[in-house]
Amino acid sequence: MTMLLCLGYGYCAQRFVARHPCDFTRIVGTTRDSARRAADGVEVLEAGEAEALAKAAEMADAVLVSAAPGEAGDPFAGPLAPALEAGGRRGPIVYLSTIGVYGSSDGAWIDETDAPPSTSARGVRRLEAEGAWQQLGARLGRPVAVLRLGGIYGPGRNALADLREGTARCIERPGQVFNRIHVDDIATAIAAAFRTGFSGVVNVVDDEPAPSCAPVRHAAALLGIAPPPSVPYEVAVATMSPMARSFWEENRRVRNDRLRQGLGVTLTYPSYREGLDAIHAAGA
Repeated sequence: MTMLLCLGYGYCAQRFVARHPCDFTRIVGTTRDSARRAADGVEVLEAGEAEALAKAAEMADAVLVSAAPGEAGDPFAGPLAPALEAGGRRGPIVYLSTIGVYGSSDGAWIDETDAPPSTSARGVRRLEAEGAWQQLGARLGRPVAVLRLGGIYGPGRNALADLREGTARCIERPGQVFNRIHVDDIATAIAAAFRTGFSGVVNVVDDEPAPSCAPVRHAAALLGIAPPPSVPYEVAVATMSPMARSFWEENRRVRNDRLRQGLGVTLTYPSYREGLDAIHAAGA
């Protein structure tokens, strides 16, 4: 593989490129932010540059998709299908999805095979986008790895930063837990999917689903400050957006056995504690 096309050159894609700069000889990424053009040796295209994007798709030996679907569906699977087919390449496609495609299991453990599907509009759109890329990959003879990510954190995006900025909240809802994942472990999973040509669905999550307040309190202890006061969910929900409410309505523990056994990934940060400790130690 020599050329990588990143459809959505955002936080995860940038971290993957930064950690694996020699995996590809040419990298092209799409963005809605023109200020990111030609950053870090990556050729950046604005999403509206249809002709240039189609040419890049024809030449792409591997494709990393991190752009979220809109109400009209996935923004790239349909429009770029003719160019990808014309190029005749057979390298892997990696689609970054979310464990938000799962509905609530009332806190029970679930994996890729027994998880209840989401009934939210956002979750349904994600499932449809996953299917669109899987169907396109099958038609083109290209493996498609769907990586369902937990709550993403890492340098610049974490509870330590939230506390420093004064935006951290500690919402309490007894019994509710969430899976998270450090962006560097996401980068490792992407690299493994490209290297192995894995085809299928993988949960990319940590080992320890934990309550919302747990990382906030751990981060506060690292900074030597008091955590924000606890707010009962019943109080906090009154000021939540519809998207936030849909997030809080679900409760599940997501397994990552396939990440370890299918992709051979060993997590560097198996819980929020190791991840936040490393970010704090690095001064990030």
